[in-house]
Amino acid sequence: MEGDSVTLHTGIKTNQDRINWFFNGIRIARISGDQSKICADAECPERFRDRLKLDHVTGSLTITDITNTDSGEYKLDITSRRSEKTFSVSVHDAPVADREEMKSVKEGESVTLDPGVMNNTNYSITFLFNDVLIAEISEDQSKTCTDVQCEDSDERFRDRLKLDHQTGSLTITNITNTDSGEYKLQIIIISSSFSIRRSRSFSLTVTGSGLSLSVVAGICAALVILLVTAAAAGVMYLKQKKGRGAEPNNDQENHIKNSSVSKTEAAANGASCAKTETATEIPP
Repeated sequence: MEGDSVTLHTGIKTNQDRINWFFNGIRIARISGDQSKICADAECPERFRDRLKLDHVTGSLTITDITNTDSGEYKLDITSRRSEKTFSVSVHDAPVADREEMKSVKEGESVTLDPGVMNNTNYSITFLFNDVLIAEISEDQSKTCTDVQCEDSDERFRDRLKLDHQTGSLTITNITNTDSGEYKLQIIIISSSFSIRRSRSFSLTVTGSGLSLSVVAGICAALVILLVTAAAAGVMYLKQKKGRGAEPNNDQENHIKNSSVSKTEAAANGASCAKTETATEIPP
């Protein structure tokens, strides 16, 4: 994708070879013994200026900050070995969402940072929070800030990070407002003949939790119990008064009648709470 860096590998591990790199038939880089030249001179295409790097040991060529004009055929000519190799490079537009993503979650929820790496691809990923390393995956190994080996680990994430080896994604559980900030992913996709470096960033905002559905349900249940208890107490008081031959005054009688009515209305109030619970549900 646009903005990636791609390295085309020669497959050799010595600098004793004479190597030439061509793009669509135009030489763009060469190595001859201790001498090397890339597109810093006039005969090289201007599009590559300051974006090519040569590995002087292996002769591998890296194109940084790649653009769609870099699509085409790259030819490797190892003169000393009479060997040739061709790479066909296609560069695709990178939507902004594939580079930067905004996420907003509530406290107590979980969030997953997905690098978009294809399954069954060799890759390594480094996760950083505000430029501090918090997790990484390399080949078959991985470590998060629950491990003592994780350098510059941030204590706030301890026991709350989970890595998925299939997708390369990182999940942060039980989010708190201190987790708000910028998360950067440095991704290297590895193949025998090439490797791609890619970066992604996530801007995470954590908001207050509010009342969850379970909390609302608990409040409603407590309210129903309170109403039923109050009504029952009123009825018992009235019976005791009549048993002693005392007549309640009008205010007392009205209060107790209202309490008796409340007993029958408790179920209705419970139903109302159920409706409130549904109404306060926030869609994911």
